[in-house]
Amino acid sequence: MSLIHSTAIVDPAAQLDSTVAIGAYAVIGPHVRIDAGTTIGPHVVIDGRTTIGRDNVFHSFSAIGGAPQDKKYAGEPTRLEIGSRNTIREFCTINLGTAQDEGVTRLGDDNWIMAYVHLAHDCQVGNQTIFANNATLAGHVHVGDWVILGGFSAVHQFCKIGAHAMLGMNTSLSQDVPPFVLLSGNPATPYGINIEGLKRRGFTRDQIGALRTAYKTIYKSGLTLEEAKVAIAGQADALPDSAAHLTRLRTFLAETTRGIVR
Repeated sequence: MSLIHSTAIVDPAAQLDSTVAIGAYAVIGPHVRIDAGTTIGPHVVIDGRTTIGRDNVFHSFSAIGGAPQDKKYAGEPTRLEIGSRNTIREFCTINLGTAQDEGVTRLGDDNWIMAYVHLAHDCQVGNQTIFANNATLAGHVHVGDWVILGGFSAVHQFCKIGAHAMLGMNTSLSQDVPPFVLLSGNPATPYGINIEGLKRRGFTRDQIGALRTAYKTIYKSGLTLEEAKVAIAGQADALPDSAAHLTRLRTFLAETTRGIVR
């Protein structure tokens, strides 16, 4: 029995594993590759040079691999790469990359992408993230692992969001977010460390305490950002059990390009 509905339109050049299921009225373009166990719901459109891994689920009316919403795009052979075990809910849009960046948009593994989410061109999204309904990334945004975006969050182009950070509902973000930080509002305001999220992921009490101290160093001590980076390096040296997390934080601060939310 075929797993492709009779009303689906699948280009003969598309490369699909035999276990891929495609629902009614879905459209699959010629440059698409889809690995085993992935399910494509009714009315989903997948186009462009799009590669999709294993065991993903795409719900109805999503548009995947469409041209970038960028007036500079001139049909260059840019790409979209989606990993494995992602859930993409209804009416999501994920665009190809552009020649002005690496030429590829990426979504990693085990992400939960709720309805009406938009991932623009050249975004790089890690693993185990949650994007609530209507969360929107502009172009070139980088999102680390385990990040949560609340409903109707909006992220300005070129922003970076560090691992384990959380944005509350309706957050408007125009600067970088360090790892582990909880913030919300318009404009975005930091409110401490994402403690509940870290507990759920197995961070110890001492590790969370070390991150809270680092947060206070950045946001409450009156130090400049350069002085805070030096102080956090000293904290990492003194706390070997938390050193990897503090180093992640310090490295992010060293590499920020838009400045951090403060």
